[in-house]
Amino acid sequence: MIRDFEYLTPKTLEEALTLLDKYGDECKVIAGGQSLLILMKQGLVAPEYLIDIKGITELNYIKSDAKEGLRIGALTPHRAIEKSPVVRNGFAVLAEMENRLASIQTRNWGTIGGNLCHGDPAGDPAPVLIALNANLKMASLKGERTTAIEDFFLDYFETALEPGELLTEIQVPVVPPHTGTVYIKFNVIESDLATVGVAVSITLGSSEGICQDVRIALGAAASTPVRAKQAEAVLRGKKITDNLLREAGQIASTEAEPISDIYASEEYRRELVKVLVKRVSREALARAKQA
Repeated sequence: MIRDFEYLTPKTLEEALTLLDKYGDECKVIAGGQSLLILMKQGLVAPEYLIDIKGITELNYIKSDAKEGLRIGALTPHRAIEKSPVVRNGFAVLAEMENRLASIQTRNWGTIGGNLCHGDPAGDPAPVLIALNANLKMASLKGERTTAIEDFFLDYFETALEPGELLTEIQVPVVPPHTGTVYIKFNVIESDLATVGVAVSITLGSSEGICQDVRIALGAAASTPVRAKQAEAVLRGKKITDNLLREAGQIASTEAEPISDIYASEEYRRELVKVLVKRVSREALARAKQA
């Protein structure tokens, strides 16, 4: 049962930050509630004050230009990202990811910022944004700061947000030429969280298809979304072959630190990482050759 709380509805970022600074540990921020309300119903979270920031329209936007790349406000709904022509034309993997995130009802109301701040290692956006080399902008009454998304997640449901801070913007740099990015998640129920998710971005050089850069991100394979940097090193600077992809998948499975739960055992998740890294990398390579 949800305990009594005071419900606050700021309409501007400044007002929200002021409330957050005032109430500190006594409050929780709700930006859609797809995750927080479940925790409140289970009695795991019982805030004295609930700060609903969903109505702050200044944090609901999608912008893109040739120099800065893509900018997404933290309160942008998943469905808006999925359907955005800007996203589909320049950052298609984000729209593809959103298309399989939970249900349409959840995507209509849930926000990209709320998903990231919840810190669930099985969430879909984080691996894709890590593969895209995204940054996150945060704000407090003290000012703003930016961090790489791969440094944002600290542990299960724990992020680098400091007291009094809100996530305000997701920043995705311009995608380099000859780059292909793909995300695949394995799950038993279509709208469920990933048992394992893998995102891979491959950038080819202008000659002979040499791998100029690669980023491999794993979801639901450790206590946080992680980059498989040792697996990346197998591919970077080389002409990618099936043997190299197989080796990269094997190494990525050793970099993962999965747990056993009701969805899958640790061993099964490692095997999924091995298979999916090879499969997703092959698809990313094909896209890079066509880009």
